[in-house]
Amino acid sequence: MTPVPIPAFADNYIWLLPAVPGRGCVLVDPGDAAPVLEAAEAGDWQPDAVLLTHHHDDHIGGVAALRARWPGLEVIAPEDPRIPFASRRVSGGDRIDVAGHDFEVLPVPGHTVSHIAFQGHGLLFCGDTLFSLGCGRLFEGTPAQMLASLDRLAALPGDTLVCCGHEYTQSNAAFARAADPDNPALERRSEEVAALRQNSLPTLPVTLADERACNPFLRVDAPAVRASIAAWAGHDALGRVDAFAALRRWKDGFRA
Repeated sequence: MTPVPIPAFADNYIWLLPAVPGRGCVLVDPGDAAPVLEAAEAGDWQPDAVLLTHHHDDHIGGVAALRARWPGLEVIAPEDPRIPFASRRVSGGDRIDVAGHDFEVLPVPGHTVSHIAFQGHGLLFCGDTLFSLGCGRLFEGTPAQMLASLDRLAALPGDTLVCCGHEYTQSNAAFARAADPDNPALERRSEEVAALRQNSLPTLPVTLADERACNPFLRVDAPAVRASIAAWAGHDALGRVDAFAALRRWKDGFRA
């Protein structure tokens, strides 16, 4: 089962999980209703449910219009009052059966404190926690929280398809190659990404195995990445969390 990315805004993806027989489809993080309504009309489908990973408007802003179009639409969201229109609240450890699909809810704080991910059927909808070749900014959480969240995701099966919230892969690749310059898997992924984007094709979904091989934020323990962090930070006496925090600060100020 391969989910379909619906482009929104400049670089968001709204994920469409195709319907099982007798049910509607599932949407993940519809920040804008317009591309969803256009795709639904063109494809002659309708959604049964919406999954929301966190409260940022570019991930939830289209929900009100979608519920106006489909009043029975179920909206499943984290425990966060900043998402006022949820019909069901979930938190880490919950299991949900939605439109014939079974998902486990994973707590992944860091980008926001209430961020969650949905994992099941070989798929991971991770919002803005894990990106291909990158990770989300720490707007609310701590480096320790984000690192623990990434560790949790990295422990999933390698054939899991990562479905994140933004098409950031090409810009992330530039930083990843600065942080991990002699990684042949990263070089191959960077070339693949460049070819896809040259043809206006999505770089997602991507397997978690590829991310474990290429993403410096999942490779914070790799000697080559640690050496790059130490060179940037000016010293190498960094614990694991401090090394991750330095890597994230480096990325925050990085310009290719």
